[in-house]
Amino acid sequence: MPSGGRILVGLGALAVLAAGAPAVAETPAGVLFVAGKRGNTLSKIDLATGEERLRVPSCTNPHELAAAPDGNHVALACYGGTSVDIFAVDTLEKVASIDLGANARPHGIVWQQDEGTGRDTIFVTAEGRGAIFAIDYPLGGEPDLTEIPTGKVGSHMLAVSPDGAFAWTMDMGSGTVTLIEVGDARALRSAAVGTEPEGIALSPDGQTLWVSARGSNRAFALDPMTLAIREEVATGRFPLRIAVRPQGDVAVTSELQDGSLGVIDTATAKLVRTIPVSGPAEAAARQQVTILWSKDGARIYVAETGSDTVAEVDYARGTVTRRLRAGEGGDGMAILP
Repeated sequence: MPSGGRILVGLGALAVLAAGAPAVAETPAGVLFVAGKRGNTLSKIDLATGEERLRVPSCTNPHELAAAPDGNHVALACYGGTSVDIFAVDTLEKVASIDLGANARPHGIVWQQDEGTGRDTIFVTAEGRGAIFAIDYPLGGEPDLTEIPTGKVGSHMLAVSPDGAFAWTMDMGSGTVTLIEVGDARALRSAAVGTEPEGIALSPDGQTLWVSARGSNRAFALDPMTLAIREEVATGRFPLRIAVRPQGDVAVTSELQDGSLGVIDTATAKLVRTIPVSGPAEAAARQQVTILWSKDGARIYVAETGSDTVAEVDYARGTVTRRLRAGEGGDGMAILP
């Protein structure tokens, strides 16, 4: 496995990088939101200046974070409690708190809008209840909640099809991925994938489900509907998360024990590149967790939970351009223009 630097594998990898790594603007635009799971905070960082503009108390042990399609709100999964809390992006004022019931422990979260009806839906795992929730009209005063049992233990991370018809969970306690039909509110099937599977991402075209198994040091490409494994890729150590570039050409794993990112060519299912972030010497101290692409695919943001920073990575050059200070234990992230 490539490690320890920016390493390319063969001429095919060179071609992939030349085609898939765009030039990077000097100054990134937008606002980065970070959930601080140790400090119980929500931070707002101006990407143009790198300054943390605002930090507010949030909820107990907040983890994943999702931005509203209209760009006016962010939703926080309160893993230490039972609610999804919604904040206005300008002031970070909490405008809604949606309770999911006893022992919910919400974690993975996705916010979508139906283009035809304009209906907003928040999808969120309820790990403690072995379920996901579909929350329709989350800002409507009386949200419509549908609980869908996965039938598995520890349903932790989440992916949702672009039309909201299907969802997939990573069930850490069961070691499975589960396919859920949202409209019929039922789990269709589950499949074991590697050892300690956790990371999950759906390709932009909806044709491939990518899973990372941290105990196997592997990434897997699955058929989204049958859950059959199409490809298996060796990664670095402890690939906690996986994220597909918005352009669909690569998937990146967050390799916690190596302090690096593994770049997988999605067309060939080959590891073509390794990007050092902290490196093995600092990996234990920095504890990189969540990874997030910028919309243009030019940057990767890496939450470094141990050092209370977010590393901004220039994808084309394979270098860390700066480290952004955030709240204690930064984990979940979202970007808005």
